Amino acid sequence: RLICARVTGLDLEGRQVLLADRPAVPFDVLSIGIGSVPRRDVPVENERLVLPIKPMQTFLPRLRQRLEELLAEGRQELRVAVVGGGAGGVEIAFCLPHYLRCHFPQAVCRLAVIERRESLLSGSPRQTARLAERELRRRGVELLLGRGVARVEGARLVMDNGSLRDIDLAIWATSAAAPPLLSTLGLPTDEQGFLLTRPTLQTVADAPVFAVGDSGSVAGHPRPKAGVYAVRQGPVLWDNLRRLLRGEPLRPYVPQRGFLSLLAMGDGQAILSYKGLTARGRWCWRLKDRIDSRFMDMYQDYRPAMRDARPTAAPSPPPMRCAGCGAKLGGSILSAVLRRLEIPPSEHVLLGLDAPDDAAIVRCPQGRPVAVTVDFFTAFLDDAWLVGRVAALNSLSDVFALGATPLAALAMATIPAGRPRQQEQLLFELLSGALEEFRRAGATLVGGHTIEGSPTTIGFSVLADAGDGPATLKAGLCPGDALVLTKPLGTGILLAAHREARLRAHWFDTLVAAMLLSNGPAAAAARTHGVQAMTDVTGFGLAGHLLEMLRAGRVSARLELGALPLLPGAGELAAAGVASTLAPANRAAEAAIACPHPLQQQPAYSILFDPQTSGGLLLGVRPEAVGNLVRDLHAAGHTAACIIGEVLPCQHEPRLMLA
Repeated sequence: RLICARVTGLDLEGRQVLLADRPAVPFDVLSIGIGSVPRRDVPVENERLVLPIKPMQTFLPRLRQRLEELLAEGRQELRVAVVGGGAGGVEIAFCLPHYLRCHFPQAVCRLAVIERRESLLSGSPRQTARLAERELRRRGVELLLGRGVARVEGARLVMDNGSLRDIDLAIWATSAAAPPLLSTLGLPTDEQGFLLTRPTLQTVADAPVFAVGDSGSVAGHPRPKAGVYAVRQGPVLWDNLRRLLRGEPLRPYVPQRGFLSLLAMGDGQAILSYKGLTARGRWCWRLKDRIDSRFMDMYQDYRPAMRDARPTAAPSPPPMRCAGCGAKLGGSILSAVLRRLEIPPSEHVLLGLDAPDDAAIVRCPQGRPVAVTVDFFTAFLDDAWLVGRVAALNSLSDVFALGATPLAALAMATIPAGRPRQQEQLLFELLSGALEEFRRAGATLVGGHTIEGSPTTIGFSVLADAGDGPATLKAGLCPGDALVLTKPLGTGILLAAHREARLRAHWFDTLVAAMLLSNGPAAAAARTHGVQAMTDVTGFGLAGHLLEMLRAGRVSARLELGALPLLPGAGELAAAGVASTLAPANRAAEAAIACPHPLQQQPAYSILFDPQTSGGLLLGVRPEAVGNLVRDLHAAGHTAACIIGEVLPCQHEPRLMLA
């Protein structure tokens, strides 16, 4: 499973990874490989001045953003200092001028390298260091050797000899330091703060924890913090993880005595260093490019891995699983989950999970009507806590769209067959994620039902206070109303791409953020501005749900295809033919849609039929109120909310016209 969360510590006794803002994750065996950070043991007054090279995977985007900011301030000459003269700092000093010429040709760069030692590339052969120094000086790079930075003040560096140096940007490429997190884990460390391990890469403490790469340091055999060692540790780590789980002896990692070093020079050449040999030239760059490309090519196939179906031994038949009520999850599992959950109390719940019975009893305030809905889906990610949050929000959206106030929810979950401990943890994560959102909405969990099966499904039946006033129904559209959509479209396409391993990381981030955006504040803003027609856009797609509103109100509508807000990546993936498996069925709505043929070729057209998971609200708004409503929606966090069309009188049958 992939869980994107911030680790805050370890519970070694309970064998749990502690996470910020969500429940801990249990482990049987743990590997820690979070690398290192550039050493920065000097006071920094102005953080905007300093750009650490790590994490390396985000260095170029962060560098580009900072350079764009500096140039936007009108600076044509950039004063850049690379602090640290190791391999990383030297390679950046060589390559930065070329990067600027390619991406910011208008910029002039004055570049300096600052290194506390008397020479660059500490630990390399002297001839390699001299070659790098000579070539950098030839290119106009100022080398400040034997100098260190004492502190960063305002827009300048204060050197350890008291001199001042005005700069626009300090790229921090100093030697490796231990990430602060390592000191909070309760595991032994070396004098530099890295986790101390045996030759097997397991911690010297009595715990099933391994540390690899820069994060670990083998007791009695320290090695430079270099990626070549981490690469060689990988197979040993994988083997030892399995050996530990099987109760077998672990094998030691034997580091190589030396390694090939190739430093890019930014001009199609590289400097080679290997066992005392130093060389430079284009052939060195070609060698580096070949080695790096071959290594990267090993990790470019992101298609879901297919297991080898050939049995190595006669497989034993799986145990029979009963159906009917015999497929229910065990009572001990349910009890264990309920003990772990923090279920919020509610004055409206007369009988709930604090004293479980055959059914819950909920009292609606002042005897008002109760709005009831049910919604569930198959888990679309392997992060159960996140799926639980989205499932709760998806279920709440129906009552938000009616203008009702959530009171309580009943859970429905399908949990795959497995060990009781695994089933308990999966159900706990699903429900604890859901409670995160129910708590924010003022609702609580009062019961539910679980069953064994595959795949994992989760959903909720929600009970809500419908209030004294009229509900905001689908049928409330009137000619002249503006159509407002509160969230961008494309979750179905993006989730389909995720299953095909075609979803880019930044697309994933915005997708999750959109699904976790509650429709509660948007519905409240709509009621404040007198909206009389509202629905949530979910499985039937925008076209299907809008046509439901048009038919209920006996009106038609014109939709501006170019005005539809789309999630990043949705248009590109739609143009490439990626679609949800429900999209073809949703295209049944095309019979009621009038669209010029050229518009049908646009990606936004196919996204009309894309099923939305935890999608936004579709509102019919009077023209005089729409401006203020959109403004308030933006203020409530629905920054993509916009006008997408207008409601028209119906001539014969309700129609949706696209323009």
